[in-house]
Amino acid sequence: MSTTDTRSSTSAGGGETFAQVQASDEFQGLKRTLRRFVFPATVLFLAWYLLYVLLTAYARGFMADKVVGEVNVAYVFGLLQFVSTFAIAYVYSQYADRHFDPTADAIRHRLEGTVTTTPHTPTTTTTTTAPPTIDLTSKTETRA
Repeated sequence: MSTTDTRSSTSAGGGETFAQVQASDEFQGLKRTLRRFVFPATVLFLAWYLLYVLLTAYARGFMADKVVGEVNVAYVFGLLQFVSTFAIAYVYSQYADRHFDPTADAIRHRLEGTVTTTPHTPTTTTTTTAPPTIDLTSKTETRA
């Protein structure tokens, strides 16, 4: 099964063209916001990983120091690599929910030509009649 997008490269569903969206200030701001998070997070993680590799290669005595029982500093640093990976993923998902997703959703809906409600705006509905209830003992439908 192919996951290739079969939409035209110039329009999607009667909305704006992809090129117009890419050139828009809103899309460029979204890209800047993404870069403001991704680049520093990547640099910090790679620096942390490089520190681990360098300490493992050149500070063998320090990395061999026992912390608790047979667990040494190298094991702790190795496990912290996994912890930091999951922490970055969690922080990114929270950041994306607040900063990327609302803008990306608005751009997508505008591009597709669909109408959407703004996020965090509760919608109210009113009903004129109560929903039907079923009396399971008599198997008849009644209105409240």
